[in-house]
This record gives sequence, structure tokens and C-alpha cells, in this order.
Amino acid sequence: MRDKILIVDDVEINRELLSEILSDEYEILMAENGKQAMKVLEAQNDQIAVMMLDLVMPQMDGFAVLRELQHRSWSKNIGIIIISSDNTIQTEADCFELGVSDFVHRPFDNRLVKKRVNNIVSLFQYQQELEKKVEKQTETLRKQFQLLQLQADRLKQSRSNVIDILGTVVEYRNLESGQHIERVKGYTRILAERLMEDFPEYDLTPEKVDVIVSASALHDIGKIAIPDSILMKPGRLTEEEFEYMKAHTTKGGEILNSIKNVWDEEYGKISYEICRHHHERYDGRGYPDGLKGEQIPLSAQIVSIADVYDALVNERVYKSAFSKEKAF
Repeated sequence: MRDKILIVDDVEINRELLSEILSDEYEILMAENGKQAMKVLEAQNDQIAVMMLDLVMPQMDGFAVLRELQHRSWSKNIGIIIISSDNTIQTEADCFELGVSDFVHRPFDNRLVKKRVNNIVSLFQYQQELEKKVEKQTETLRKQFQLLQLQADRLKQSRSNVIDILGTVVEYRNLESGQHIERVKGYTRILAERLMEDFPEYDLTPEKVDVIVSASALHDIGKIAIPDSILMKPGRLTEEEFEYMKAHTTKGGEILNSIKNVWDEEYGKISYEICRHHHERYDGRGYPDGLKGEQIPLSAQIVSIADVYDALVNERVYKSAFSKEKAF
């Protein structure tokens, strides 16, 4: 607790009078000019509750002291009362600008001096207690935020794990190598990040790119609903079988819509767009909705290119691998 009063005045009688008034409640420190005052403050500024400061002094006047206190940010924690017989409006205005709290004028009135000092001490004590409470609450909120962030990260990781598991189930049913999803995610990131860099009008952000990359793992989730006789057929599909195979886009969308409380609204929307529309074509000849050009969601456009490229450069039961140049 701050319980010291620093009296700074070049007139000894003024220092003694103020000391007599306040010494029954406070420990009194004295300085006869600004330079002495600064030495006391450097040693004990964290213990001084109020500084009573004369403005007109030799060596270093009161205004110089005020400017130095303001520069060092000490005036935020020390109440400053000006001792002065100059009560002009301009002087008081200049002092308040420099962090002064109050004034006492000579000749001193004992009761008024004590009351003003006690008021300033109480005000600054309340302010410091309030700052400590705010600091404590801020630290509590910071810890709570860190905990929420940790929980969010864990949920995000859990969501990613669920998605990877679902994608892996599809890969095993589709007799693929098991790495198709990881490759598609890698190609999707390359495409999305380049798109974000070269075409800012699409409003892609690193966060949205992360969502698109993660959601790309679900592009073929609807194949879970396709019979093995069609899904794993080693040769070319008949027209009827191909129509059934195309239904994996709509069935995948239905599956995603049935999954609740696993992802947020944006993630669910992008996952659905990718799942339903990754077989649309820019010329409008794709499926299931025959979307054309920019009608196709951007996320689905990106994943469509990544998916087709990976299908071309890898061997499938119905085709040999293309060269990268030919696939490109």
C-alpha cells in the first residue's frame, strides 16, 4: 500500500506546514527542488501515494518535473497536487494536461489540505485496485480462451480423423491404392493456394483453403451406397451401370446432410458442394445438375481437377496410367 507523501517546495516553511498537517496519517518525504524530487521518485515512486509540488523552484521547476513524470509514465500511479498561489485558468489547464489531480493554494487551510490529499489517495487506491481486478479478469479470460482454443483444435483434429476414416473406407471399397485421398488433398492445396494468390477476386483465405483441402477427402463418400458389382467391375460400365454410378454424387450429398454436429456450417456447405458437384463440367455436360461455368462452386471446380488428374496418372482396373504430360 502506498502511504508516503512527497512534498516538493523550495520554501522550507511551506514544507514544514504541510508536513505538520499530514504527518499524523502519512510518512512525509521532502525535496526542495525538482532535481531532489526526481531522486526521491527514482528510489521510492512505487511507495508514494501523493506528490505535493510547487511550480516555481530553482534548478528544476514544477513543470519540468511534471513533464518528466509523464515521460516515465509515473503520473499514472501517483496523485499530483500542485502547491501554488497562481490560480489563473491557463496555469491550471496546463497542469491538468500534464497529469495533475488537484490544487491547494497558499495560505494553507488545514482541513482543506487534508481532505484534498485523502480524496486523491482514495481515488488512486481505488484505481489501482480496479486495475488489479481487470488484470486478474484478463488473465482468467486469457486462460479460458486458451482452453477453448485447445478444445477447438482437438475438435478440428477429431473432425479431420473422422473424414479421413470415411474416405479410407471408400478407397478400400473402390479397390484403390489407399493414397488417392491424400494425393487429391495435396493437389487441391496446390491449386487452391495458387488460385488464392493469382485471383484475389475469389476471396479465398488460408482458412478457407484449409477447409476445402480437408473436405476434398469426402468427394467420393457416396460410393459407399454403390453396389460392389458396379463399383468394383473390372471393365467398362454399361450405360445403365454408369447412370447408377453417377448417383454417388447425390447419395454422397444425402449422407453428408444426415451427419450432424461433426462440422460447422461452412465446412458442411463446402463438403456438400464438393461431394455433389465434383463431376460437373465447365461446358455444362457434367452431372448430376448440368451446372455450367461459374455456376459450379469454386471448391468443386478445384477438387474436380485434382481428382481427374490423379485418376489419369494412376493405374485403375479399367485403364493404364497416363504420363503426367498427357494428363496435364
